[in-house]
Formats: sequence, structure tokens, C-alpha cells
Amino acid sequence: MWSATLLPLLLALLLAAAPARAGVLDKAELERRFPAPLMVGERDADLPVWPIFKQNATATELVAYVFESVDLAPVPGFAGVPPNLLVAIDPQGGFLDVAVLSQHEPVFLDGLGEGPLIQFVKQYKGLSLKQNISIETNTKRERHADAAHAYIDGVSKATASVRIINQSVLAAALKVSRKKLGFAQGRDPDQIARIKPDLFETMDLLRMQSEGLVQHLRLRNRDVERLFIGGDGAGLDPDGLAHPDDLFIDLYVACVSVPSVGRNLLTERGWRKLKGRLEEGDHAILVMSTGRYSVTGDDFVRGSLSERLLLKQDQLPIDMRDLDLDLAVAREQLPGYSVTAFRVISQAGLDPAGVFHFSLPITRNKGIVYPERITRSFDIEYRLPERFYVAPEGNDKTWRAIWRGRAVDLVVLAAGLAVLSFALIRQKWLTANGGRFAWFRRAYLVFTIAFIGYYAQGQLSIVNITGVVQALLAHRSLEFMLFDPMTVVLWAFVLVTLLAWGRGTFCGWLCPFGAMQEFIGKAARKFGIPQHRLRSATDARLKRIKYVLLALILTSAVLSDVWTDRLVELEPFKTSITLGFVRSWSYVAYAVALLAASAFVYKFFCRYLCPFGAGLALLGRFRLLAWIARRSECGKPCQTCRHSCDYQAIKPAGDIDYAECFQCMDCVVIYESDEKCAPRIMEVKRRRTIPIMPMAGGQS
Repeated sequence: MWSATLLPLLLALLLAAAPARAGVLDKAELERRFPAPLMVGERDADLPVWPIFKQNATATELVAYVFESVDLAPVPGFAGVPPNLLVAIDPQGGFLDVAVLSQHEPVFLDGLGEGPLIQFVKQYKGLSLKQNISIETNTKRERHADAAHAYIDGVSKATASVRIINQSVLAAALKVSRKKLGFAQGRDPDQIARIKPDLFETMDLLRMQSEGLVQHLRLRNRDVERLFIGGDGAGLDPDGLAHPDDLFIDLYVACVSVPSVGRNLLTERGWRKLKGRLEEGDHAILVMSTGRYSVTGDDFVRGSLSERLLLKQDQLPIDMRDLDLDLAVAREQLPGYSVTAFRVISQAGLDPAGVFHFSLPITRNKGIVYPERITRSFDIEYRLPERFYVAPEGNDKTWRAIWRGRAVDLVVLAAGLAVLSFALIRQKWLTANGGRFAWFRRAYLVFTIAFIGYYAQGQLSIVNITGVVQALLAHRSLEFMLFDPMTVVLWAFVLVTLLAWGRGTFCGWLCPFGAMQEFIGKAARKFGIPQHRLRSATDARLKRIKYVLLALILTSAVLSDVWTDRLVELEPFKTSITLGFVRSWSYVAYAVALLAASAFVYKFFCRYLCPFGAGLALLGRFRLLAWIARRSECGKPCQTCRHSCDYQAIKPAGDIDYAECFQCMDCVVIYESDEKCAPRIMEVKRRRTIPIMPMAGGQS
């Protein structure tokens, strides 16, 4: 009956699903996208990029390189298929355009729809590879773009997916910049080394200089004048010409976030003060100087950027902002020197393993009304010895930052899983009191819906399985899963519990949609809605449907990405949990119909249609424990537990069908109860019966 009612909805859902756009760009398509006066050149033989030219008088001018992200950075998404973005960058590394060619992200396939994704990628236009591009979603502090930083808005409910999109865009663009634009040292900003926080060596200033931990630049007036000789800036410094041997600047520069530098240069109090102002991944640059030229300048505003000392790495400008700290140098190593500490935030991507290119620009003005500014620079190279940092390991991508950002959520999840593990291990104690167990189960299912489902977005899904299958078939890395730490932790826990208890731990305790169905079913009973318990034979036949659906989805994962995207919509998880029912009416109607069905047939979807549950049931056949205790009377003749099992997972003979057991533990509560378990009731009655013994001498 219910399958006949839902079949039209299933067909409408599959027919409504639009196929994902796919295909490789050819010259004709590019000419349509970049019409005259632009001209599309021939595809590069070594790198899959297309040059775009423009006629400028008699010259043909290169204006852009266009490429597909999948050709250069095939980062798998959550469906196991890499998104494909059209990216256009100019010869200076600026983004001219980013557009979506194809994508299989579940949240953007008829979920939120592609609209938010299209708006997201439009934000790249006008940004530059020379900026550190960060995604901001629900940020608690206001961010302002500057020469080295750009911030783009993320998409709510799709944080991990847009990070994958962002990495695809940047990684592909950086490859092109290395090959075509001269950014030979261009790199993923998260592929950086880390300072060793516990390494400390006692050194004096001379040894730090010899080790390269402190760089020194000493300039006299004659040195600066020599820099301007032969140009318009020559002879514009009367004081310098009058006193050529006087000190212009004596400058020391050091990375004091390195303990062996900071603790040796600063007082203990100053070191503690500095560390208190730095967040994880930040760096601090200490500048000590004396002379007639100051790094800060007379018009310098504390807490701002210095225009007199600049930092670059890999041709990319990196901002240094004054920490506005009053710091003292230890043991008066440099008496009379001004001391300023600058902070480089972690988002700037400063790599401790790379070369720090400092420059000291000196500007002279020529003229009075509209003076001409002439600038020359002295350069300082700074490199940390290898022993003071840990080099990046392997493919150290942005997922590490995501894990750090969700540290609190992961702690809460780990605590919740620990509580559940304790309860399942100590089930005899927990189920000894039926009321206590009922309250615990209700509270935990609320945690599953509210925290795991809606807050943490940790609903496991058949998409996790199809994504792995498609990635393995294409010989791609499974690293895409690391962009969702909640899913990784839940999967690790579920795989362990599959070996111990079977599918029931996830399906009965950790599935948000399953928990919603359970509450609806219980509420329906409370309000007197009639419950339909199907005949055993009918129930057994319907339970096979989910295995057929699982087979169809896995087959499509091998043969067709388009059909996989359609078939995974048999799960209502994305509609109800991920998107919170904010979706087109057909999907919402389907999810609501399944929830309504659970008011009449207990957990209808979980038992008969869930392909993910079918997959867990198959994996759960390798479980090690038959954890539900049985008595000799179970099934022979007692049928109490079987009739009480809403899942119809207990056979007439008393055996447990663990593939269909949802670990609700109702039968365990009955087993431990002197009031509900028939064999225990009989045993109690026998113990309470006191036999009448005959009196001595045969008297009665």
C-alpha cells in the first residue's frame, strides 16, 4: 500500500532531477564565451590552457589564459567527482572570471540549487593570485580587504563544498601562474611549514646573526645617496650630503615567533606579552633600529601597517601590522634602539621554510607644487635554519585548517560518542530500569537530531559510499572526505561499531532522520493513530527493496554520474537534514511523505527503502558479537519480545535478525525486567511459592 502511494513521488523526483552539465571546452565554445574583439588562440601543447588575445592597433596583445580546473586540479567533491570550473586570469595574475561548468556536489544539486554556487564563484572577479583569498562564513569579526588579503562570502550549509571549490580554483590558477606568469614560487597557501614551539637554544645576538636568525642592515648617508646617483633623486638630501658618514639607519630584523629568537631577544615578560597577542599560525617580526631614518616614521599610527618596511614571499605581498606593544630587549643587547613588533596573521600564508624578502623603501620628493616621488629600496633576505621548523607533510591541504576550526564541535561529538559507547557497553545496568533507559534514549536522540544533524551537519549518507566508489574507479585520492571532519569521525565510529554490534548503532542511535521517524512514530501512538504491523512474509519481502535500491545506486556509480546524482535522491537526508526542508516542493513532499509514513508503519523508510541502511546491514554481517542475550524459553514458547519488536527483527524461534535490528534495546529492557519477561515472571512466582512441610510424628 505504502509503496504504491510513494511510487509516483519517486518517479516525479527522478524525472525532475536535472542532469549535471559536463563536457570539455573546445575552441568553438570558448569563442562563444569570449566573442570579438577577443580572439581565442590554440590550446597549449604542454599545459591545458587557452590564450586569449586582443588586437591593439597593429599588435596582438595577450589578455588572459583560460582553463578548466579539472584539467589542472581535479580535487574530488563529496560525490567523488571533481567540480569543473572555467577560470580566466590575466597576465598579472588577476581573476577575470570564474564560472561553473559542471559539479556534483549534493548540496548544490537541486538542494540549495546552483544559484548560490554561481554567486559564490562570481566573487573571484577582480581578485588577484597575489592576494591571500579566504572564505568567510558567519565570521565574528569584520574583515577588510587589503593588498595581500581578500575575503569572499561562503555559502551557509555548504561550507565544506565551497572550500573544495576554492581549492580547485586556486590550485589550478597557481599551476598556470607557475608555468605562464613567472610565479615560479607560487604555492597553495596552506602548504607551509610550522614553527617548532618547543625548540629553544640559548644564544647571544652575535650567534643569532651568524645563524641567520637575525638580519642586520647598517646604512650611512653616503650609502643611500649612492642608491640615487644618476637619477632624479640624486642630491635631494642636504643633510646627507653635508654629513656623508653619519648613520642613516642601523636595522635589525628577526622572526621573534621562533622561541630561540624571541626568548633570547626579549625579556621574559616581553616574551609572554608577545605570545599572548599571537594566535595559532601567526608570526611576529621584531624590528630594532636607530639612526636618522625610522621604520615607523613621524606620521606612523600605532596598530597600522608600515610603509617603510615591506615584506614579500614568492612575489606575493604580505602585510605586517604593528602590534602596539611596549617591548624591551633582553640584557640591553641594543641600548638606545627603538623596538617595534609587527604581526603577520596566519591567513597571510607566510611560510617559515621560505625566504622572507624584506625591503626598505626610501622616497625622495622632487618639486614643490606637485612633487615627483622617487623611490629606491634596500633589500634584506631572511631565511630560518631548517631545524627550527617542521616542513609540510605530503599533501597538506586546507582540510587541516577546517579540522582546527571545528575543534570544539569535534570535542562535543567525541564526548557524545563516548557516552553512547559507555551506555552500550553497560547495557545491562542501563536497561535494568526501564524508565531510566527510556529517558536516556529520548535525550540521546534529541542530541542526534539537534547537534549531529542540524548543527554539525553530520548526517551520513549513501553519497559517502558512492563518492568513494567513483573516486576509486577514477584512481583519485579520497582526501576530499577530510574536508568534512564530522563525517570522518562518525564513519570511524560506525565502522568500529559495525564490527561489534552491527548496523543498529548508527541506524538506531546516530541517524538524525531515523531519530525523527522514531519520535513521530511514538507520538502517533500516544495520540491514538492506528499502527500497521505487516504480516511477517510481507515485511520480509518489503525489506528486500532497500537492497535492490542499493544495487541500482552502486551500479550507477560505476556507469553514470548523472544517474547517480538522480538516484541518491531516494534518500531524503539532504532535503530534511542538510537543507532543513528549504528546497523545491517535490523533494520536500517526498521527505514529508516518508516521515508521515512512519506515523503508520514504524520507521517505514529505514526498514524498507534506505539504501544506506542496506549497505550497513551488509557490512554488519561481519559483526563479532551476538550482544542480545537469549534464554532457552525465548521463542519456545515465549513470544513476548517478538511481538514487542517494532522492527520485526526477532524470529518466531527467538533468534535475532541483526541485519534488521536497530538496537532500540526494547527487548533487552524486557529481558531484564521481572514484570515484563514471561520466563522471569514465572521464576519470581516459583521463588515466592513456599511449600507446606508435614509436622513431625505424622501430625498435621
